Amino acid sequence: MSIPSPPPPPTPLADQAELAVPGDAPAESPGFWDGVLCAAGLAEADARQALAAWGEAPGDDSPAAACVAKGLVDEEELLSALAAVAGLDVWLRIPAEALDPELVRGLPIAYLKRNLALPLRQGEQGTVLAMFDPTRVEAADEIRRVLGLARLPVALAPQAEILTAIGRTYGQADESSDTIIRDVDQGLAERFFAGIEDVPGGDLLEETSEAPIIKLVNMIIAKAVKSRASDIHVEPYSDELKVRYRLDGVLHNVHSLPRRLHAAVLSRIKVMARLDIAEKRLPQDGRMEIKLGDRSVDIRVSLIPTSDGERAVLRLLEKQSRVLGLEDLGFGPAALADMRRLVSFSHGMILLTGPTGSGKTTTLYAALNSINSPDKNILTIEDPVEYRLPGVGQMQVNPKIDLDFAAGLRSLVRQDPDVIMIGEVRDRETADIAVQASLTGHLVFSTLHTNDAPTGVARLLDMGVESFRLASCLRAIIAQRLVRVLCPECKSARNPSDEELAEMRLAREQAPGTICSPVGCELCLGTGYRGRTAIHEILLLSEAVQELILTTSDANRLRHLAVTEGMTTLREAGIAKVLAGITTLAEVRRATLV
Repeated sequence: MSIPSPPPPPTPLADQAELAVPGDAPAESPGFWDGVLCAAGLAEADARQALAAWGEAPGDDSPAAACVAKGLVDEEELLSALAAVAGLDVWLRIPAEALDPELVRGLPIAYLKRNLALPLRQGEQGTVLAMFDPTRVEAADEIRRVLGLARLPVALAPQAEILTAIGRTYGQADESSDTIIRDVDQGLAERFFAGIEDVPGGDLLEETSEAPIIKLVNMIIAKAVKSRASDIHVEPYSDELKVRYRLDGVLHNVHSLPRRLHAAVLSRIKVMARLDIAEKRLPQDGRMEIKLGDRSVDIRVSLIPTSDGERAVLRLLEKQSRVLGLEDLGFGPAALADMRRLVSFSHGMILLTGPTGSGKTTTLYAALNSINSPDKNILTIEDPVEYRLPGVGQMQVNPKIDLDFAAGLRSLVRQDPDVIMIGEVRDRETADIAVQASLTGHLVFSTLHTNDAPTGVARLLDMGVESFRLASCLRAIIAQRLVRVLCPECKSARNPSDEELAEMRLAREQAPGTICSPVGCELCLGTGYRGRTAIHEILLLSEAVQELILTTSDANRLRHLAVTEGMTTLREAGIAKVLAGITTLAEVRRATLV
């Protein structure tokens, strides 16, 4: 497609049927913009002055965009005035159902952004072109030509709304990996490596490089973001380069690439993460930030050497991901009430336990967010800071300058905090400072790597924390696991088998009518699951539990007492979600090792 250079100052609208301008008068006849600006609320003298200033240095902006940018007119009033003059509709909001990736496949995203234009589906009425400035006739005509349409009606829309819709539309569009790999196969060596050391900037979707390797790496990352993957694994083997995504906690094979691409793919990842491209013998860690339409993603990169070559893992963190509320985490009614009561305490220590990737940080953020208010000073020390919490002071550990959890925590307690969150209790020094902080009027949250809640008590005692201090400060230990949620569009209901009832320790008469199984559809990418939910085990420090901690570190005795007092175990919480049709027994088994 031949895309024109940045559009010149607006040209007349006369005889442009696509724009449906009434009458024969051209849009830029003397007084056109004066009339539009005055109708939008600008005084006549100010309108002429603004147009004169724009005429001296028009740049890429139209008079409309320039006046809105300077705050001379309200954008909605300007659109209303333009609509009245040109006889066009105004879309203050572009509905999601109007976005169609197929309409933009032949149109570069940068071109549409520059012209503030986007073709949309309008139900049975066909295609319509959303524009901010309908006088950009050359752009409208070029888009109509690329779409192969004889007529392309125009509707007006705000600038920000068009830009957001462009990002969302391109965020849904996929370029075929087979096409890119075919380009790689057909490319000459110099073209294959062309631009590999160019540092990316701006929107990943706007990357205009024709170098196949750049397009391939961009496609791998973009597809992972759109698939809601948490990690990308790039793994070299003797006969292939395998790319896997971790979706909802489970790895899936996504691409099997030719082995010869390994060096170029890894080199491109190193450039994007600003790592040493020549170093192949030592592990390297880096990070990059990318934009993908209206989404901003922070990516942590880890490289290690293996016998087959360097292996890369990219951890994806979307910056716009909202912090969940406690009610969004999968707590049952009783557990949610316990959590709300726990976070309301003014002092004490609350610990979360579970393996890496079990959602502990998400739960801690939700807890902090639920009590975040102007009258509280909340401080955290994390490794790393995964999401920014407004109104919360967040510190990241840095081993290179000896800033570990213990050193950071000693400083935090001198910052007059009400609430402290420690990313992880890893050693006795950190544990002792955390316990002391919780005993001196602070509410302390942290995590441990243990299999269940009672084992968390044993771990702290093994670290050397005195039992009487632990019994005095500890409010609760919460064990957490994540299980995949059945796709609501394709899950299938069925009667549980006798073996499944036995595993759930239910008699046939106690069982519900049905449980659900995964099927797989386009929405869930054929996995049968979409998203994850948490199951919890909350060990509350009753007087009896406190007394037992003073006499023993036996996790089994603690568990028996807690269950006697009514604690719901991880397994029981998981089975409750199986019976509710939320997940499967296989998922609960995988997460809890029963």
